[in-house]
Amino acid sequence: MSTTPSDPLAALGDLPGVADAVDSVRKAVDRVYGHRVMRRRSNEVTAEAALRGARGSAALSGADWNLEEVRRRTDFSGEDEARIIGAALRLTAEAGQLLSIWRQSPLRVLARLHLVAAGGATPDDAVGRPRLAGEPVDEPLIEAPVPSADEVSGRLEGLSKLIIAGGSAPALVTASVVHGELLALRPFGSRNGLVARTAERIVLIGSGLDPKSICPAEVGHAEQGRAAYVAAFEGYLSGSPEGMAAWIAHCGRSVELGVRESTAVCEALQRGAA
Repeated sequence: MSTTPSDPLAALGDLPGVADAVDSVRKAVDRVYGHRVMRRRSNEVTAEAALRGARGSAALSGADWNLEEVRRRTDFSGEDEARIIGAALRLTAEAGQLLSIWRQSPLRVLARLHLVAAGGATPDDAVGRPRLAGEPVDEPLIEAPVPSADEVSGRLEGLSKLIIAGGSAPALVTASVVHGELLALRPFGSRNGLVARTAERIVLIGSGLDPKSICPAEVGHAEQGRAAYVAAFEGYLSGSPEGMAAWIAHCGRSVELGVRESTAVCEALQRGAA
């Protein structure tokens, strides 16, 4: 994230290819918001996007369930995969309630997200706070070295200051950086991927890019596959201009695939109303 001292997130928007990704995402989002179904049944599209987004996020965390199974189930206790699905659903439901707090206290929101995600899966004293020195991290998808607790603390504080300060960065850039930084830090003992993707969702909603939360990037991340997700994330970890641009473009493509999913939902609702 070290580009310029004044507005480092905005500076990322000048990387090669990033402006094109931002423009492509904006056009895609505008198209789905202009769909005639959105004028009358936007709440139904939002609810369906939340369900599909949760399913996608859970798939990246190792619980790749059929959408209809997620829709049908009411008990998400028991086996590990069910708990992951339950955590993803809880986080999606929680995201919209935290927008105003996010702008003032991102760290408080992250603590709340982990508390919601953990749902009793970790010891009580480790829930809702960054991990301490020596505490393990359970995040099997991401194999990169885990930063120390001191580094986590410092970088979380830096990320929080950037978010509170605001700036002129496009929503896609900010959301991508928040997502990537949380994956890199893995600040909690568990469920970091789920928390990171929910934080990305919060930025996209709160920025005004996707105010009705109908463009689930989690769907696109899952559709592109775990291998592509990890490969793009390695670009973020590299810190190189090319790597950062590739990660932002990957996140942008994920939003576009989420738009495609919700457009299909709109079309299905329109056919049903015909």
